[in-house]
Amino acid sequence: MVGERRNGNLLVQLGPRLQAYPEELIRQRRNHDGQTEYLIRWCLVTSGSDGAAGPASGESKPENILMWMSTEDVYANCPGLLGKRKTDVQRPLQLEAGHDVTFDEVELSDMKDDVKNLVCRARKQMAKKRDFSISITHTIHVLSAYAGIGSLVGVFKETGALNLLMELLCNKETQTRRSAGKMLRALASHDAGSRAYVLLSLSQQDGIEQHMDFDNRYTLLELFAETTSSEEHGISFEGIHLPQIPGKLLFSLVKRYLCVTSLMDKLNTAGAESNPDRQEASPSPASSSSCAAHQTDRVRVQREFDFTVAMANLISELVRVMGWDRNRQPPDGAAHSPPRSCASPVALSNVAAPAVTASSPPKKQTANGYKTRSDFTSRSAYVEYVQDNLKSGMQVRMLEDYEEVSAGDEGEFRYSNDGSPPVQVYWNALSRTYWVHWHMVEVQGGGSSSQAEKETQEKASTLTEALRLTAVSQTFFSKPPGGLYSLPYLSEGLHPERRALSRAEWWEILFFIKKLELKQQQEVCSILLQSLEDQEAELDDSSLIGLSVHGDVAKKLLHYLTQKLPSACQSDLLCSHTFSKHYIGSATPEGSRGLLGAVPAAIDLMLQTDGQTGSSSRDQSTVDRPDPPAETSPPWTDRIGALELQSELLLSGGKGHKLRGSLWSSQVTRSRDTYQDLVRLMEQHRADRAVQLSILRILNKFLDSYQEDMLPWHESIEPCLSSMTAFIGDREVVQQFIRFLYRLASLNKDYTVVMCRLGTKEALGKALDKHSTNLLLVTELRDLITDCEKYASLYKKMTTSVLAGCIQLVLGQIEEHRRSHQPINIPFFDVFLRNLCQGSSVELKEDKCWEKVEVSSNHHRANKLTDKNPKSYWESNGCTGSHFITIYMHKGVVIRQLAVQVASEDSSYMPARVLVLGGDDPTNISTELNTVNVTPSASRVVLLENMTRFWSIIQIRVKRCQQGGIDTRVHGFEVLGPKPTFWPVFKEQLCCRTYLFYSTKAHTWCQEVMEDKMQLLQLFNKLNSALRHEQMFADRFLPDPEAAEALGRTCWEALITPIVHSITLPESSAPSPLSWLLSEYLRNAESTRRCKSRAAIFNSRVRRLTHLLVHVDTSRLDSEELKPPVKSNGKEGKNKETPAASLAKPRLKSSSIAGIALCWQGVVQRQVKKFLESSCSLPDFVERYRTLYLRLKNAMEELFGQQTAFVLALRHGFSSALLQLSILRAMHVSERFSQYIDSTIQASGAASGSTETLQRLQQFLEPMLFLSGLELANTFEHFYRYYLGDRLLAQGNVWLESAVIDQIGSCFPSRFPQQMLKNLSESAELQQEFHLYRLQQLDRCLQEHDQVGKNPPNRLQIMEEEWVESDEETEAEVQVLVLSPRCWAVSSLCFLDEPTKHFPEELCSYLDQFTQFYSHSQSMLGLSHWKPRRLQWTWLGHAELQFGCLKLHVSTLQMFILLQLNSHQEVPVEALLKATGLSAAVLLHALQPLISEGGPLSCSQPEEPCQGALYHKGACLGEGGVSSSVRLLPAQTYLDAPGALERKRSFIYCLIVHIMKQEKEMHIDNLVFKVLDSCQRREASRPAGAGRFGCSTGDVLSCIMHVIGRGCVRRSEDNPHIVEF
Repeated sequence: MVGERRNGNLLVQLGPRLQAYPEELIRQRRNHDGQTEYLIRWCLVTSGSDGAAGPASGESKPENILMWMSTEDVYANCPGLLGKRKTDVQRPLQLEAGHDVTFDEVELSDMKDDVKNLVCRARKQMAKKRDFSISITHTIHVLSAYAGIGSLVGVFKETGALNLLMELLCNKETQTRRSAGKMLRALASHDAGSRAYVLLSLSQQDGIEQHMDFDNRYTLLELFAETTSSEEHGISFEGIHLPQIPGKLLFSLVKRYLCVTSLMDKLNTAGAESNPDRQEASPSPASSSSCAAHQTDRVRVQREFDFTVAMANLISELVRVMGWDRNRQPPDGAAHSPPRSCASPVALSNVAAPAVTASSPPKKQTANGYKTRSDFTSRSAYVEYVQDNLKSGMQVRMLEDYEEVSAGDEGEFRYSNDGSPPVQVYWNALSRTYWVHWHMVEVQGGGSSSQAEKETQEKASTLTEALRLTAVSQTFFSKPPGGLYSLPYLSEGLHPERRALSRAEWWEILFFIKKLELKQQQEVCSILLQSLEDQEAELDDSSLIGLSVHGDVAKKLLHYLTQKLPSACQSDLLCSHTFSKHYIGSATPEGSRGLLGAVPAAIDLMLQTDGQTGSSSRDQSTVDRPDPPAETSPPWTDRIGALELQSELLLSGGKGHKLRGSLWSSQVTRSRDTYQDLVRLMEQHRADRAVQLSILRILNKFLDSYQEDMLPWHESIEPCLSSMTAFIGDREVVQQFIRFLYRLASLNKDYTVVMCRLGTKEALGKALDKHSTNLLLVTELRDLITDCEKYASLYKKMTTSVLAGCIQLVLGQIEEHRRSHQPINIPFFDVFLRNLCQGSSVELKEDKCWEKVEVSSNHHRANKLTDKNPKSYWESNGCTGSHFITIYMHKGVVIRQLAVQVASEDSSYMPARVLVLGGDDPTNISTELNTVNVTPSASRVVLLENMTRFWSIIQIRVKRCQQGGIDTRVHGFEVLGPKPTFWPVFKEQLCCRTYLFYSTKAHTWCQEVMEDKMQLLQLFNKLNSALRHEQMFADRFLPDPEAAEALGRTCWEALITPIVHSITLPESSAPSPLSWLLSEYLRNAESTRRCKSRAAIFNSRVRRLTHLLVHVDTSRLDSEELKPPVKSNGKEGKNKETPAASLAKPRLKSSSIAGIALCWQGVVQRQVKKFLESSCSLPDFVERYRTLYLRLKNAMEELFGQQTAFVLALRHGFSSALLQLSILRAMHVSERFSQYIDSTIQASGAASGSTETLQRLQQFLEPMLFLSGLELANTFEHFYRYYLGDRLLAQGNVWLESAVIDQIGSCFPSRFPQQMLKNLSESAELQQEFHLYRLQQLDRCLQEHDQVGKNPPNRLQIMEEEWVESDEETEAEVQVLVLSPRCWAVSSLCFLDEPTKHFPEELCSYLDQFTQFYSHSQSMLGLSHWKPRRLQWTWLGHAELQFGCLKLHVSTLQMFILLQLNSHQEVPVEALLKATGLSAAVLLHALQPLISEGGPLSCSQPEEPCQGALYHKGACLGEGGVSSSVRLLPAQTYLDAPGALERKRSFIYCLIVHIMKQEKEMHIDNLVFKVLDSCQRREASRPAGAGRFGCSTGDVLSCIMHVIGRGCVRRSEDNPHIVEF
C-alpha cells in the first residue's frame, strides 16, 4: 500500500510477501552538483499470512540493499533516520574485548619498542640471502603474537609492518607466506582495516599473480575470502552452471574486484572529503573560489575515470574467465539507428572507413563487379575471395539449398564469426536471419539501409505490446518504430546528431590507449595534437580525460589501435560499442578463421614434419597424403568433410610422410583459436570414436609444448570427462583420456582443483567399476584429486562471491546514473549486461536436458535411443498402444523442441500416431500435451515446441503403427531446451532495486503534490525525465525485448501506480489533486483559443501529464503460477496443455487507468450536477445540455483518447448526476428531452430540414444513452411514446424513427417505442389480410349467384349491370390502423364510439366490414381463456381530401369537419361539439389549421371560435388550376402527457400504501405482483369510453422506492427484501 509506514518511515511492498524498510543511515556525501546525499540501508523482510515480518531469506540474518538518496527523498521516505545516525563510537565494535589483556603503560611501551625492533630485524633478514626462510619465520611468529594484542594495533601501522606483510605474502617460500598469513589474521582480529589495507594494496599491483605459485595464491585467496565473506549480496546461483576458474585467473579476478570496490569507495567519499575544507575556508575572492571548484571537479573526474578503467578491466577479465568471449559477436550497429528498446544488433551502414584487410591481387570482375563461384578452380579459393570482399550490408544470393534457405534466395549479409555455419544473412524470403556457409553465397553488390531499417523494426519491441492496452484506438499517441515505452514526447531528442564523441565513447577509446606501450601512447598523443587547434598544448592524463574528440579523429585512433593493440585486447576492441559505431571494418577481420580454419594448418604442419606424439603406438604409423587435383581442394569450411579427412590423415597407415613431434610448429601448438576449435569439435562429435581419439592425440601434442598461461587447458577437462563417460565401455578410449587428464593434473595443481569440482573422482570410480584394475594411472590421478579437495570449496566460494559482487556493482552503477540522469561511461558495460540478460536464447541439447530414460519393454535396448546412430533403434514388445518412452527432465528445463527419429524402411514397425503426455510424478502422467500423426515418409517428427512450463516427466506413447503393426521402432529422440542462465537472478535483483528506487521517488513527488497542488504541473517533467533515462538505458545496454519489458513494467508499476493512487485519492472534504487539475482544465478550455495564453500553456501541461499516466494499463494477473499454459504458434496444433491449474481464474491487480477513470467520472458528475441545478429551467436547456456533453467528450479525447475506461467514466458521470435529480425535476428533464427529440425529428422531416438538423439530433442522442439503467428512463419513455405516437399517426418518417429508436433503445426499459413500430408493421399485415378477405367474400358472392337453377339468366344480367355501375363510381381508399393500447398512449378524449353517425355511408360500410373481419379473426383463435379483443375507434387517423386542384392532408377529425360543409353552407361550431362529444380544446386544436390564413375555412367569430360558424372562404383555394398539396394537420402539443404520468404515479403511490396498511409486512416481489394485479383489474373494469392505464414492473418498483424514501414504508434490517409498513 502506498504511504504505509513503519516507525514513521516508508514501507515499500516489493512483492506479494516481500517488503523493504529503511533501517539505518550509513553516511553522507556530496554529489557532482554539490547536493547532499545519504547512504541508507534498506532491510528486506517477508510478511507471513498472519502479518508477522521476518528475514527475506531462510537464514536468520536479513538481506539488505544499500541505496544513496537525496535529502528530499530522505525527508519524504525516512525522516526518522535523520538526526539518529550512529557515530563511530556508538557503533558496536567487532572486537573481542573480553579476550584482550589489560597492560599498564610501561609494559605497553616496552612491547611497542619490541614490535619496532622486530620489524627492523625482519627487514635485515630479508636483505640476507642465506638462511632467510628459517630466521625470518621465527621473527614472524613473534610478531604474530604481538599482533594478537589489540592495544598494539597502532604501532603496526606506524612502523611499516603492513608494508612488510605485503612483501612477505609475495615471498617464494611457502612457510614464510603461511606465517605472514597467520600474522595478518591475528592483526585483523582487532583491526579489520589493516587486512583490508594490505589486500587492497596487493590488488593494485599489476601482474602480482604471475610471481606466485599455487600455495601462495591459495593463501591470499583465503585472506580475500575472509574479507569478502562478510558481504551479503543476497544472490544465489543455484542451478546455473558456473565455469571452473583456475586459481591464477581467479586470483586476478578477485584482485580486480577489490581494486574496483576500493576506487568506488574513494569516489563516494570524494564530496565528503572536500566539503569540510570548503566550509572551513575563509571568504575568498570569486576567482579563488572558482579555481578551488575547478580543482575539485578535476579530482572527481579523475576518480571517475580511474573507477571506469578499473571496472572495465574487471568486466573484461570476468567475460574472459566466464567463457562469454567464446560466443561473443561484434555488435553491429549504425551510428544513428532509430530508438529501440533493446540493444540488439542492427545492420551496419556503409561508412567509409579504412578496411583492416590485406590487399588482394586484381581479379576479373563480372557485370555487377564481383566474381561468381564458377570463376574459381577450388572451393577454398572462392571462400577466400568472398571473405575478402564481402562487407556488412552487402546483398548476397544463395547458390544451393540449405535447410530453410533455397537456391536463388537473396538477402543482406550481416556479419560472420568463428561458429559453424559462420555467415549470418538476413533473407528476404524468410524475413529473418539465418546462418549459412561461405561457399553457399554469391556477392551481388552494395546494399542499402532499407534492410537495416527492417531489422531495426524487427528487433524493436515496446512495453505497450507487452503490457495490456485497451482495444479502443488512441489517436493522439505517438508510435515510434520502437522504444521501451513508446510514450508521447519520450522518443524526441533521444539521439541528437553529435560530431564529437560522448564521454563514454572517448573513455572507451582511452581505455584501450592505456593498454599500449609508452612509446605508442606518445604516438597517439601526437595524432590528437594534430587535430587540436592549439598544437603546442601538452596532453597529460588529466587533459586526456576531459578531451573532446571529433569523430574523424576517433576513426584514426581506432585504426591505429587495430594495428598496435596487443592481441589479447583485440577482441575486446572489435566488440566494443565505440568501434562498431565509429569504425566499421570488413566482414571478416584480418587473421580470423572459421571453426576448422586452424585444423588444416595443424595437419599440414604435422604432415611436413617427423616425430612422435608419445601418446599411442598408433602415432608411429606413416600417413600418405595424396595430392588433390588442381581444380579441387579439401572443403575445409565444411565440418564433416574436414573431420573425415582429418581422421583419414591421422588414423590411416601407409607410405609417405610421418608425424614428427620434434619439429612440431610452435605457432600452431600455441594458438588459442586452434586449441579452442579442437575442444569444440570434441564436444560436437562426442559419439564418434575416431574423431575423439584423433583430437585427443592432437591435444597431447599441444601438451608436449606446454607453457603456463599460454592455453586455457581447464576448458578441455569437462569435454574430456563427458567423452570418457560416453565411451565408458571402451577401455582404450578411457585409458587415453585418463592419461591425458593425469598429464594435466601433474603439470598444474589448478587443473587438479578444476577436475575435483567437475566430478572427476566419480567418473574414475565408474571407470574402475567397469574395467577393474586394468587401467593405468587411475590411482595416481585419484590421489592428486583427493589432495586438492580442500581447495575446491574455496574456489567455488570465491567464484560465486566475486560474481555476486560484480552484479551488485553493476546494479549500483545503474542506480547511480539513474539518480543523476547521466549516461554510463564504463566500457564493456553492455557486454556484461548482455550476458546477464540473456534469457532463453542459449539452448541446451541432448543429455544435458534429461536425467534418465525409461521404456515400456526391451529395457536393454533403451540406449539405442541416445547413441546418435540413425541405423540403430529401440524395438518394443507388447500389444498395440502399450509402447512408451518416459523421459525424466533436468530441473527447470522447459522444452523448446522434442523430436523423434523414425524410418520409413521399418514398414509396419513405424509409428503412425504418437501421443505426448506430461506429469510431475511417475504415478500421474496424465496431462495431454500433443497428438501427432506421422506420415509414412517422415524421418524426423517434431512432437513438442516452445513449451510454456516445466514438466519433470515427459512420456511418448505410440498409439498406432503404420499398416496396423503391433510393435514399434524408434531410432532416437532429441530434446532441445533453454540453458539455465543468469537472467532470472539478475532480473530479480534489477527489478527489486529499480522498484525500490522509483517507489521512494514516487513517494517524494506525491508528498510535494499534497503540499502544493501546482506541483502536479511539474510531475510530467519528472516522470518523463525518469522514463526517458530508462529508455536511453534500454536502447544502449539491454540486449533483448524480454529485459526491456521487465525493466519497463517495473518502472511503470513503481512510478505510475503509486502516483496515480495518491493524486486520485480525495482528501477529507476537498477533491483529489487530479480532480482539481481536470476541473481547472475544463475551466480553461474556453479561454485557450490563443495558443500562447496562460490557459493554453496550463492545459498543454495537463494533457502531457494525462497522456503519460494513461499510456499503459498496469493491471495484470495477481499470480503468475495460476496463468494457464498458452498454446504456442507451433505447427499443426502442437503444445496443447490443459492442466488443472488452468481452471483457476486469476485475479487482476488494481489498474492505474481505473483510478484515473474514476477520478474523471467524479469530475464529470460534478460538472453535470452543477449544470442541471443552474440551467434546468432555461428555455435552451437541452441545447446547453448537448453543448455540455460535446465539451466534456472533446476534453476526454484530448486528455485520455478514446479508451473504453474513460468513455464509460464519462457515461457514469452523467448517469450519477442525473440519478441525483428529484422526482419532479427528473420528470421535467425527461419531458424536455422528449420534446427536443420530437421537435428535431419533425424539423428534419419538414421542407426546411437540413443535414445540420440531423447532425444536432445525432449529437444529442449520444448522451441520451446515459439514461439506460436509470429510474429516469421510465419517465423518459413515458413522454417519448406520447410524442412518437403523434408523429407516427401523422405519417412521419418511419425510417428515421426506427433509426433513432435503434440508437437509444436501451433507454426504454418497457420497450414501448419498439413495440409501437412493430405494431405498425403488424397493422400493415392485418390490412393486407383484410384485402384478401374482401376478395374472398366477393368471390364467394359471385359463386353463389353464378350457380345454375338458383337465379334466372336475366336476373344475373341485371345484377352484373348494377355492380358495373357501382364500380364506375370512385371508391375511397381506406386503411385501418389497429393500435395496441398496451404500447400506444391513447387518451379517452380521442375515442370515437359510433363512426356511422359521423362519416359517409361508403366509409362506414368499409369500417363495418373491417369490424366483422377483425371479430371473425378473433373468434378463429379458439382460446377459451382469452378474452376476444374489440375495436375502439378514435379520431387519431388522417386523411387526404380533394378540394378542387388541391390535395388536403388532414386528420380524421378535420375530415369530419370538412365533410360537413359538403351538405351545409355553414356549420356552427357548437353543433360540431355536440355531434362529436369532444372537448372544446381538442376540437379547437383540430380546427385552428383549417381557419388559419392558409386554410380552406373561415370562422364568423375568429376570436371566439366556439361561438361562431364555419364556412368556405370566398376565394376558392382550388381555382388556380395547378395541382398541389396542402398539409393542414394540427401541430404537436404537449397537453396531457405530464398530467397522465403524475396521475398514474399518484395512483400507484396510494395503492402501495393501501396494500401495506392491510398486509403490514410483505416480500417486495409479492408487493410488485399485487400492485400489477390491482392495476390490471382496474383496467378491465373501466368503461369503454374511459382512458387507458398502462402499468409496468419498472413503474411499480420506481414508486416503491419513492415511498420507501418518503418513510411511508421501510425495509427490514435483517431481511432487506422484506418491506414493512
